[in-house]
Amino acid sequence: MIEDIQHAGSGSRSDQARQLVIDLETRGSQALPLFISCLEDTDQDKLASLLRMSRQAEKQNPEAVRPLNLMPVVLRPTALTPEDLREKHGPSKPTPGKLAPVVLGPEQLWPDKLRPEVLRPEVSRPVDNGSGRFSDVCAQEISKQNVDLAYALNADPCGHCLIINNVNFRLESRLTARTGSNIDCEKLHRRFRLLHFTVEVKCDLTAKQMVQALVELARRDHGALDCCVVVVLSHGCQASHRQFPGAVYGTDGCPVSIEKIVNIFNGAGCPSLGGKPKLFFIQACGGEQKDHGFQVASASPEDRTPDSDPKSDAVPFQEGPGPFDQPDAVSSLPTPSDIFVSYSTFPGFVSWRDTKSGSWYVETLDGVFEQWADSEDLQTLLLRVANAVSQKGIYKQIPGCFNFLRKKLFFKT
Repeated sequence: MIEDIQHAGSGSRSDQARQLVIDLETRGSQALPLFISCLEDTDQDKLASLLRMSRQAEKQNPEAVRPLNLMPVVLRPTALTPEDLREKHGPSKPTPGKLAPVVLGPEQLWPDKLRPEVLRPEVSRPVDNGSGRFSDVCAQEISKQNVDLAYALNADPCGHCLIINNVNFRLESRLTARTGSNIDCEKLHRRFRLLHFTVEVKCDLTAKQMVQALVELARRDHGALDCCVVVVLSHGCQASHRQFPGAVYGTDGCPVSIEKIVNIFNGAGCPSLGGKPKLFFIQACGGEQKDHGFQVASASPEDRTPDSDPKSDAVPFQEGPGPFDQPDAVSSLPTPSDIFVSYSTFPGFVSWRDTKSGSWYVETLDGVFEQWADSEDLQTLLLRVANAVSQKGIYKQIPGCFNFLRKKLFFKT
């Protein structure tokens, strides 16, 4: 293109300028307007105005437009005459102190940012949603709507939520009252209602009553629903297991293993929840160990408040007689699928509960769900919970989970 402009007509400046305009007009409908815009950006307003007026006049009356004598932009480090540009015998050879002038075409005049990128479709960029987070909103929505990637929680209500809240224990159990647990219960009741669940609360159940309540829930018809949630707030302990560790106590001091709770909702016991997510949230100790933590370079200042009174949900577990070690029982346990079990603490360690504000785990879970449940999947939410809880208190605690979900789970908000 530059060579065509340099050799246009007789090689005069007016011929070169005319050829530049002609080339721009033949390189697409946006070439000349972009060139005019570049002239304006580089403060060459007079030349830009002449080109714009000429273009408008041509649209109104093409025959009335006369060629403009436009001056090209020339780099001229030293004063050179037109004769210096042309040699009669072969191409010119620059001599020291004299550089050949160069007529710049649009490729050289356009700033880099206004070159081909202007004509290309824009690549999607992260969107700021106003909360300090950046996420690809389109990709997130596609993931939510794709049944191959995410569970469909379209029903309203989307499922049942059963909360078992054991606070007061019988004297013979030698278990203390779980002061502050009612605060946890109220928070979770409100939170899962906002997430479009039908919430039912049962308080102070014995081990047998706990199992009965869970079996009753499993036997309901969940055909028109998309999900099921079970929350257990109680004292806990370690227990023999094959799939899910730990156990929770009834108010009579008898334990119910987490494994038994989960398996009540397997394919045989609850066929109407087949292929649908079943979520279990356990606020109870996984053992009696107290985690003192270890020193790190950036320790969090979020220790307990001066008025706090942290209690643990740990009690010793004495395993009674039962078929826990029978090898032939393994084959009767179904392979877990569409199951998510969230523990308030690592197996073997205590779980801390504040008598005034509730447990660290539930308090954090409620706050994370409130802020992020509308945009993030369940596993990401629980990672946030684990990170936040791990930074609390003098004694340490870190929640964990067993994830047997086949897809991502986004709550209905």
